[in-house]
This record gives sequence, C-alpha cells and structure tokens, in this order.
Amino acid sequence: QVQLVESGGGLVQAGGSLRLSCAASGGTFTSSEMGWYRQAPGKEREFVASTTWGGGSSYYAMYADSVKGRFTIFRGTAKNTVYLQMNSLKSEDTAMYYCNVKLPAAWGQGTQVTVSS
Repeated sequence: QVQLVESGGGLVQAGGSLRLSCAASGGTFTSSEMGWYRQAPGKEREFVASTTWGGGSSYYAMYADSVKGRFTIFRGTAKNTVYLQMNSLKSEDTAMYYCNVKLPAAWGQGTQVTVSS
C-alpha cells in the first residue's frame, strides 16, 4: 500500500520561505510523476508543481503560473522523496498542501502552510 508522508508546513511571514517534504513508501516511484497540490478554505484543490521522469536520471518540472519563479520542486537522491522549496511567500499561498503520486495513485494527508501579511 502506497503511503505519502508530508512535513515542513507552518506559519511564516510574507516574504519568508518554507520547504515541504514528502516521503513515499510502499512502491517504486523513480518513474512516477510526483507533485504538490493545495487547497485554500472555500476553494477547490489546485495544482502547484510536479516533477516527471524524463528518462535516465533526468526529471523535468512544471509549475502553476501563480508560483513560477518563487517555488522549486525537486526529487531527493532516492527518488521516493519530493520537496517543494517555497520562497517569497505571499498571503495567497496560505493553504493545505498535499503531496500526490500519479502511479500508483496516492495522496498525502496534507500539511498546513499559513503566510501572515
């Protein structure tokens, strides 16, 4: 059974930084797309960023327009961990952040990010 465990959320002032981590277990994730989504109160869950295997040891990243240039997604050495480095945080980044794996499909339990203005 695939399990995703997120960590790294918290309270930060606007302009600050946080790094989220997601560790996957119960499968092989080297070639699986892994990413982050977020959901703010009263809003639908939205895509934030993803990292997709490009063959060999290469991965390419995709970002929502709202986070381009501020967030960076990357894999750990073991490829079963994905990180989201969030810089220049804004109050509108406040949300529950969820880790996602496409195959096998799984979601983490979420980690709260709150940005105070």
